[in-house]
Amino acid sequence: MPSPFSTPLIFVLVVAVIVAGTVSGAAPAPSVTTAATHSTYLGSIHAPLTAKWPDNRLVYLVCHGHSVPAGYFRTPTIRPFDSYPHLTGRIVQDRYPTAMFEVVRTAIGGENAEQGAARFAEDVLAKKPDVVTIDYGLNDRWIGLDRARTAWSSMIEAAQAAGVEVILLTPTGDTSANPDDASDPLVLHAGQIRELAEEYDIALVDSFAIFEQYRAEHGTIGPLMSQSNHPNRAGHALVAQELARWFTELEPPAAE
Repeated sequence: MPSPFSTPLIFVLVVAVIVAGTVSGAAPAPSVTTAATHSTYLGSIHAPLTAKWPDNRLVYLVCHGHSVPAGYFRTPTIRPFDSYPHLTGRIVQDRYPTAMFEVVRTAIGGENAEQGAARFAEDVLAKKPDVVTIDYGLNDRWIGLDRARTAWSSMIEAAQAAGVEVILLTPTGDTSANPDDASDPLVLHAGQIRELAEEYDIALVDSFAIFEQYRAEHGTIGPLMSQSNHPNRAGHALVAQELARWFTELEPPAAE
């Protein structure tokens, strides 16, 4: 398959058109109160992102989760270079052309947060990442809110103890869910992930709200999906743009 890195202008235009379509007339995203801001949250990596050779170093983003960050489209097809981890890497690299920015996927299709937490130290922290994302909301419906919260908290606290910055993601869309039903499991898990971001004062990418904004404008999330529970490239591009903001909107810390 062709690499997405070969058509930067097309990609930027596609994302711009999609995002513009999601904003006009869309329902407002849920409010999340956290100390994390795009301009300062990842301040510790501003210097290595902006450094030039020979003073630059590898900056690692590890994307942990289930089939969506793993790059599954229509199962069993995997398209990692069209998924949000790698699309994010491209946006960040364009913003910091002298950076050595590396995106690593540790996501496994079909996995839930308990399984991800069990291998978090060995598969994620052992890579010495600067930043880790966690994305398990879709599959956590099968283990319930309490077990999911315990597993997410375990990963967040382990990352923080290791000095790794954490970004949480609410689930992307699922056409089998009913977002208008406050008791729908996907709605509940999205809400719990927002609560965890507030509780730990960490960054959040509200993918669920992004897809809901699109649905409010277009009446369906179908154009963003490759199958009922996996986004296509357009859906991944929306998540990537929001995730990349935590890197591209950084301002230099006062001490720099």
